[in-house]
Amino acid sequence: MPASDLPDPQREILNLDEAAAYLGVSTKTFQKVLREGEMPGRKVGREWKFSRKALEAWIGAGRSKDFLDREDEEAAAADGARALVAAAGANGGRGAAAPARAAGAAGRSRHAAGAFEAEED
Repeated sequence: MPASDLPDPQREILNLDEAAAYLGVSTKTFQKVLREGEMPGRKVGREWKFSRKALEAWIGAGRSKDFLDREDEEAAAADGARALVAAAGANGGRGAAAPARAAGAAGRSRHAAGAFEAEED
């Protein structure tokens, strides 16, 4: 990133574009992390403001293990969702609960038939 894109080193308070440049990421990436709700910042009117020192402290306090554990949890959740979608597809789009409903209906049919037979005796 060219030095001309970096915020003025004398400014303690940065806007969104300056904060993204300060951290060396795109504005889009910066906004994505901002939406996660853990970045130190404050919305003043329509603009976000960030303390240079708070951003440094936030970066310094992060632990890669915490981030990697969260990525593992998100991947496991995505795998579970894909398994449910696959199960739904295997059941003709009726969802994973369709076999249970079908089994329940068959049991009710047998029960009803047995009750009918018992009445005939």
